[in-house]
Amino acid sequence: MLSDIGFLSALLVGFFGGVHCVGMCGGIVGALTFGLPEQVRARPAGAWPFHIAYNLGRIASYTLAGALAGGLGAGLLQLTELRQAQQVLQIFAALFMAALGLYLGGWWSGLLYVERLGGSVWRRIEPLGRGLLPVATPLHAFALGLVWGWLPCGLVYSVLIWALTAGSALHGAQLMFTFGLGTLPNLLLMGALAAKLGSFVRQPWPRRVAGGLVLVFAAVLLTRALSG
Repeated sequence: MLSDIGFLSALLVGFFGGVHCVGMCGGIVGALTFGLPEQVRARPAGAWPFHIAYNLGRIASYTLAGALAGGLGAGLLQLTELRQAQQVLQIFAALFMAALGLYLGGWWSGLLYVERLGGSVWRRIEPLGRGLLPVATPLHAFALGLVWGWLPCGLVYSVLIWALTAGSALHGAQLMFTFGLGTLPNLLLMGALAAKLGSFVRQPWPRRVAGGLVLVFAAVLLTRALSG
């Protein structure tokens, strides 16, 4: 079972990992923005309900994936020696989180191979998103966000591995929901400031700072796993 510290860590991983979201999803957000009806884009705050709906749909998909991962992890624990299996899963999650930190910092790109594995699933889901274009209403945007949530992403996959250790489907869903909330500020700002944010995260230091902080989280997870 996750503690409040675990949920706070997931929130912060989502927030600091947002530099990856801006770099990876900037083109998607820009395309969604320019695909809105002209009368919506003409109003100063016209696009905000659509951006909020996109992201709520994305977070809903993360939450569902977290429930599946948490339920799978709980099922695996019931089939094995509980304490030993829990520790193995926690160590694996910590190592995956360390890989994420190295990836965010630009020091190692091994997670790209994991993203490519997810591409086979995405190729089956992505046509559903094309069928929802053009976006005419916030409800339409929410449905498109549900599809967007399954885009192959090393950041998301790392937290999903962590959700395997959550102990139940409910806690896995809560972990991924909290992580999704952490990504929300960066992705909402990207909707309004895509060009400026894209230029910012292309500089090396924001990614290195984010990667270093995620490595700290990984070290904490690993220490707790080994001492458990």
